[in-house]
Amino acid sequence: MIEVKNLFLKFTREYYALYDVNMNIEDGESVAFIGEDESGKTSLLRIFAKLEKMTKGEVYIKDIPLDKLDYRTDISAGYIPSTPVFLEKKTVYENFKYILKAWGMKEADVENKINEIIIEYAIEKIKDRKIKELSLEEKYVLSFIRLSMRDNLDLLMVDNIFDRLSEASMEVVLDMIKKLKTKKTTLIIATTKPSIAQKLCKKFYYFKNGSVADSLAKLEI
Repeated sequence: MIEVKNLFLKFTREYYALYDVNMNIEDGESVAFIGEDESGKTSLLRIFAKLEKMTKGEVYIKDIPLDKLDYRTDISAGYIPSTPVFLEKKTVYENFKYILKAWGMKEADVENKINEIIIEYAIEKIKDRKIKELSLEEKYVLSFIRLSMRDNLDLLMVDNIFDRLSEASMEVVLDMIKKLKTKKTTLIIATTKPSIAQKLCKKFYYFKNGSVADSLAKLEI
């Protein structure tokens, strides 16, 4: 699914956010990027999501070079950033309607789909509230609900949102990630918490000062 070769990301002449990163992630694997804040894990996720451009190196997703990859046509992917992205002045209902129409769904089907989602996730009370009026935790949950409207995902990426969740919201989010993760879905999460990683993933990469290893001991040598 994802192959990374000798990847570097340099923000200034002296500072590398990522330094000589190499990894292989297979189809359907559940993988955690674990490290302190600013250790490089979010930067790598942003590169995979094509929101950041690497300084040098190679990344292939489904054997397609990252710079040639089109997420609209080549694979079905979802990315949950640490800062949720919505039309803040629009309601929850209007946001869902906007994205479904952008995906090409017919008007009648859009209404039916949104009504199904409202019932399934019990969000009747907030469907007519503007996004800017909601809490950060509510926005995270809505981000996952929005992704659930997609067909089976090939790739699901979740940035380091876990430090910002209450215990109750954490359980909701973990359940939604497990629901979105099918056998064909490759899951990558970024987290500072090994305990969260162990609940969702079986493969771990450890980040420290932009360097990456498959065990913490290797980083500390």
